[in-house]
Amino acid sequence: MRIILALLLLCTTTFVNAQSKRAVTVEDIWEKYQFLARGVSGLKSLEDGAHFSTHTMHNRQTIILKHSYESGDVVDTIFSTALIKDEFDAVIDDYEISSDERFILLFTEKESIYRYSSKSIVYVFDKNTGMLHHISHEKVQLPNVSPDARFVSFVKNNNLYLFNLERQSVKALTDDGLKNHIIYGATDWVYEEEFQFDKGYEWSPDGRFLAYYRFDESAVKEFSMDVYGDGLYPEQERFKYPKAGEENALVSIHIYDVAAHKSKPIGIENQPEYVGRIKWRSKNELALFTLNRHQNELKIFNYHADRSSIEVWYTEKDDAFVEMDDDQFFLEDGSLIRLSGKDGHYHLYQIFGQKKQKQITSGKWDVTALYGYHPDSDRIFFQAAKDHPTERGVYSVKLNGKSLSELHTEKGWNSASFSKQCRYFINNYSRVGHPNSYALYDNEGKEIRVLKDNAEVKKHIEKSFQLGTTEFFSFTTTEKVSLNGYMIKPVDFNAKKKYPVLMFVYGGPGSQMVKNSYDPFNHFWYQHLASKGYIVVCVDNRGTGARGRDFKKVTYKQIGHYELIDQMEAARWLGKQSYIDPDRIGIWGWSYGGYMSSLCITRGADLFKMAIAVAPVTTWRYYNTIYTERYMRTPQENPEGYDDNSPVEYAKKLKGKYLLIHGTADDNVHVQNAMQMVKALVEENKPFEQFMYPDKNHGIFGGPTRLHLYLMMTRFVEDNL
Repeated sequence: MRIILALLLLCTTTFVNAQSKRAVTVEDIWEKYQFLARGVSGLKSLEDGAHFSTHTMHNRQTIILKHSYESGDVVDTIFSTALIKDEFDAVIDDYEISSDERFILLFTEKESIYRYSSKSIVYVFDKNTGMLHHISHEKVQLPNVSPDARFVSFVKNNNLYLFNLERQSVKALTDDGLKNHIIYGATDWVYEEEFQFDKGYEWSPDGRFLAYYRFDESAVKEFSMDVYGDGLYPEQERFKYPKAGEENALVSIHIYDVAAHKSKPIGIENQPEYVGRIKWRSKNELALFTLNRHQNELKIFNYHADRSSIEVWYTEKDDAFVEMDDDQFFLEDGSLIRLSGKDGHYHLYQIFGQKKQKQITSGKWDVTALYGYHPDSDRIFFQAAKDHPTERGVYSVKLNGKSLSELHTEKGWNSASFSKQCRYFINNYSRVGHPNSYALYDNEGKEIRVLKDNAEVKKHIEKSFQLGTTEFFSFTTTEKVSLNGYMIKPVDFNAKKKYPVLMFVYGGPGSQMVKNSYDPFNHFWYQHLASKGYIVVCVDNRGTGARGRDFKKVTYKQIGHYELIDQMEAARWLGKQSYIDPDRIGIWGWSYGGYMSSLCITRGADLFKMAIAVAPVTTWRYYNTIYTERYMRTPQENPEGYDDNSPVEYAKKLKGKYLLIHGTADDNVHVQNAMQMVKALVEENKPFEQFMYPDKNHGIFGGPTRLHLYLMMTRFVEDNL
């Protein structure tokens, strides 16, 4: 689970004139956005890797410009609404440029669906003719120009279509798509949420073939939630949601031959439960990345489109689980560069098939992201927690594993966005208290120019606000486990006093909250609490990331167990510090963190005085198949693992103050979780507080919602800690 804040990251920060330094307020964070640094976005790398495009408004005209990476200068105007022969006044939300730069897709009236998916009214502009065409008069999903710039593929009403760019005609490739039954070319809810993609088709490199997903959701049970709105009667949203142990959609992959105008399914003997990715290895070879239901065996099948043959190309097994992500890509020779934790830490491997592979990086540190490959220099680019788990660096290494090089030397949190062909990258750097800065580098690590340093935000913060320092620490538990944490103390901290502590927890598999990075939101809420005399502490428990395979996977089949032990150990360790009041320790968390805070206030009731749980899972029986079974197997196989660590089962142990918060339109962690927790607490006659946000999803945002939420949580902390 991930919490994604859908905020306007490009908005200009509003500064308040301050005569002297003062404490941070909740309004500063969630109403005035005082600490929100401006980002660098909207840059799209063009095919040559030497240029990028930007989208801007000028004199009421929308313009797409072509820039040189090296100089930053504008070298061409790719598109302008002034070029359109017909009247056009729609607001352009996004765009896509064909490989030959002749056709430009224009996205308007964009409407979000779930975490990644959206639909828009989409036009295509032909630079050669100056003509603008609808690809459909209805909103469509996932429009994409084919590599040969002959078609625009898109999904509408669960069917897959092709728009012929020369003829301006539309052809339906499928016709039996139906909501909550059959999906073509897109993914179902659980694939989108847990495998983290929504585009369910891929063009072959030459545009001859189109490989696409078909989801048959007919046997998947529906979840329904009321949408209250402003009308007299609520509406009901119904969608397919496979809960742990229940039926998944039946997934198949199909190939459309453009020249033959025919589709055919790819048959796999003993069809695996999941097809988590499809990627073209060459112009006629498609790789299917599959997992069994337990997700502990990855099989990569190689399908030859011309011969209609398929074989197992590579297999990887793990005693716990194998991740499915995009940290992998094929080279021109057909070998696969892949991130794997099979040596105990997460490193890069080059795989030539089942019988031949080689490890590229090694050491007691984790590679955390894979960026790409530059064939001219024979170097792979990646992110790693090489120096310490709380930090990230950007690195390159030769394909043979030699000449490891760090491309950015400032310590803290570095992440890169590479151009096509990996000729340049934009580095996003921050550390605690230091807003994000963005600079352009070549692939040898030479800085070309600063794009945005957010110096004005940093200066404003330093000039206007009283802030406590953030101290990173580690301690060893009674089980001899070293855990990392951070602590924010009041500005006027006095070691002779006793302070109350609010702990923050997320704690889910592979996550990380203890990071030397800039956070414009929660960090400053913690500064607000520190100004009121609280110490705020966060500790990453076992199961979290950047500490190697075993640290991450120790929680397998019993999530919640070791995480709770470690958070309780942290509370005990804090209680032994001379400046902390052991009787005034509270904890809060969101999503998986809400699950953890609910466990802490029930199973750990003797240690925690209060807890806030926002959008918590309260029993893993209610969560989805892919995420839950990856770590727990099914409830039928592992009932004790599900129930032994469910807060619902420990409602009778509640002693302290408990605030339960949920959005009623949460499509991810359903409000059903909160209702079951309420039911259990009522049955045990336990007092608690509850707040529901009507029609808000898992992120609980929009309008003044976040301000209201954080003011309410602040009052609860003040009243009960």
